[in-house]
Amino acid sequence: MKKHRIAVTALICVLLVSGCSKKSEAGGSAADKNETVRIVLDWTPNTNHTGIYAAREKRMFAEEGLDVEILMPPEDGALILLGAGRAEFAVDFQESLGPAIARDRDALPVTAVAAVISHNTSGLMSLKEAGIRRPRDLTGKRFASWETSLVTEVIKDIVEADGGDFSRVRMVPNMATDAFSALETDVDSIWIYYAWDGVAAEVRGTGIDYIDLGTTNPALDFYTPVIVTNTAWAASHPETAKKFMKALSRGYEFTIENPEEAAAILLAQAPELDEELVLQSQKYLAPRYRDDAPRWGEIDPRRWGSFYRWMFERGILEKDIGESGFTNEYLP
Repeated sequence: MKKHRIAVTALICVLLVSGCSKKSEAGGSAADKNETVRIVLDWTPNTNHTGIYAAREKRMFAEEGLDVEILMPPEDGALILLGAGRAEFAVDFQESLGPAIARDRDALPVTAVAAVISHNTSGLMSLKEAGIRRPRDLTGKRFASWETSLVTEVIKDIVEADGGDFSRVRMVPNMATDAFSALETDVDSIWIYYAWDGVAAEVRGTGIDYIDLGTTNPALDFYTPVIVTNTAWAASHPETAKKFMKALSRGYEFTIENPEEAAAILLAQAPELDEELVLQSQKYLAPRYRDDAPRWGEIDPRRWGSFYRWMFERGILEKDIGESGFTNEYLP
């Protein structure tokens, strides 16, 4: 009987596949006619990405004739995948694009085409008992460093500008993915995105102090994260790029106007996430995705260039690339 059931099941599968094949040959489904576009995330799904999932769930991509695949990032980063032509778009960061642009645009042909969040919402978090209320209070404290020149120069800049002694800041190598565990054991302060770890502290009822980088130094009000495209692909497929960005813009506008429903869409894609954290994070970001920009995604060339000039002056970039590396031309 067991063998009989297996045989019957196999036969049904064959018939179903055959039927689908004949249907496809007869004209194909709407999805078959859509153009496939791939976007690779920078990290596991979170509220930075909700507009992407909303645009797909609400068939905004489909209405533009696009079948969008959302890919998880490889270990060596989304930009490598994008530059190699294995994706058409990616989520990444202005700070990551700078060195690639300064070295050789042809080696990694990528261009930012939209700001996911209009202003920098990252900064330094510490527990209340650490007493780090302002940058100079990092003097004599342990900071969780990713051991990159960017992190070192940012901390040095804000500490010294506030009258602190950077030489006495203990830069502790730390790649912790759980900010709270790190603060409770290894370090006194850590760089976070407030929309996730800061909101998580609120949800947990944990008392923290937070230093907002974008308001500490205007040059550090950079764009993070951003939507990036493969420059060569977009140049040869400008209409497809514009259709993708039109639908994506609608997805983020929907998320701005409907944070609770948007949170539910993200949770359906990533049920392992904490429901209350996602909801509160979505509410926190709703007014910040677009903020004071004329439209969602628009990048201000002055702010973009200001950050790259700061990077050049601090020796992080090999040359002054100014306003290079982005375009607003694909936005609706």
